[in-house]
Amino acid sequence: MQGILIVDKPTDWTSFDVIAKLRGILGTRKLGHSGTLDPMATGVLPVFCGGASKAVDLQLDHTKAYRATLRLGARTDTGDSTGTVLETAPVTVGEAEVKAILPRFAGAQMQTPPMYSAVKINGQPLYKMARQGIEVERKARPIEILSIEYNGSPAANEYTLTVRCSKGTYIRVLLEDIAAALGQKGTMCALRRVAAGVYTETDAHTLEEIQAAKDAGTLEQLLLPVESVFASLPLLTVDSRVEQHLYNGCPTSRYPAADGRYRVRNADGAFLGLANVVQGVLKVEKLFVERK
Repeated sequence: MQGILIVDKPTDWTSFDVIAKLRGILGTRKLGHSGTLDPMATGVLPVFCGGASKAVDLQLDHTKAYRATLRLGARTDTGDSTGTVLETAPVTVGEAEVKAILPRFAGAQMQTPPMYSAVKINGQPLYKMARQGIEVERKARPIEILSIEYNGSPAANEYTLTVRCSKGTYIRVLLEDIAAALGQKGTMCALRRVAAGVYTETDAHTLEEIQAAKDAGTLEQLLLPVESVFASLPLLTVDSRVEQHLYNGCPTSRYPAADGRYRVRNADGAFLGLANVVQGVLKVEKLFVERK
């Protein structure tokens, strides 16, 4: 079995819980996932199955999109509603003020990772230190908020936003920063990832749906091809001679293609993998098929 399974992660599950469950359903340990989600979060979790696991570190699009809800009036130690309340304060702003301040948070910026995160300092995850009551200095890291949109107020003092952002962005921190800029205390009370790279929530399947497909013998229908990860690369179709060169790891000289990186198919249309052309020489980068 090879392909990409887009899971709709349920709340209160870690990403590793999902992988453990899928190993039981799929009957394989050869699984990798892209973009860890916090337990309280739901939504898009791409899982790379079988030989497709080699593509996890080769993804071209690392952007993410989230639908998150900010609750004003309190600040917690974790930055979300699962944590302990540290401060409360009366809410003195409303929808108009929230909408007006959002453009300020679009674009490239520096963000400091929260203590409750998997970022490691001296080999130890920050969240383990935080649980011991230890707080350490963290270096701010560059992120980019590609877009931020207002989606309404589901309850009093709660405001839902859709955020498209770069890899490594902490939405909890973003929402706390928005609250602080409004002169308020705030925390994240809901989070759903609606897109990860080229995959969206319309591609996603619940664990129950995956189990049902396994029981019905239709699991393969849920798998997306590994080539979908590289859809933005130009396509190169090679003949049988060059295909054999790729399998053997041999370069093909005087290849009639512009320099660049390509996804490669054989003459029958089967996806082979990635290759690069440099000064007219075609060389294999990564194969996703068995060598012949």
